[in-house]
Amino acid sequence: MNPYQPWKSTLAFWTMMAQAQTVIAIRMLGMAGVLPAHARENHTMLAEKGPAFAEAAIAAGAAVLAGKSPDEIAQAAIRPIGRRTRANVTRLTKPRMPRHS
Repeated sequence: MNPYQPWKSTLAFWTMMAQAQTVIAIRMLGMAGVLPAHARENHTMLAEKGPAFAEAAIAAGAAVLAGKSPDEIAQAAIRPIGRRTRANVTRLTKPRMPRHS
């Protein structure tokens, strides 16, 4: 076992959590009208959850069947969700011009 594996898993988890909190904050500011938000953002927010968690469960199950360590299993489960949170932060922090009416 890699002695740094627990640290890698912990870092992956907390990075994903920080990104998720950033996404939540930006979306809440968009709902409040403070930041410009895409009209379909609420739909996107709900539609992405199921597939992300299903992919995480499948990745964790595959890691279990491959005989991976608990840290590797956790990291496999976090990876798909982390990809989505990272993509959301990137998408939501792109500068947008407010729409003129």
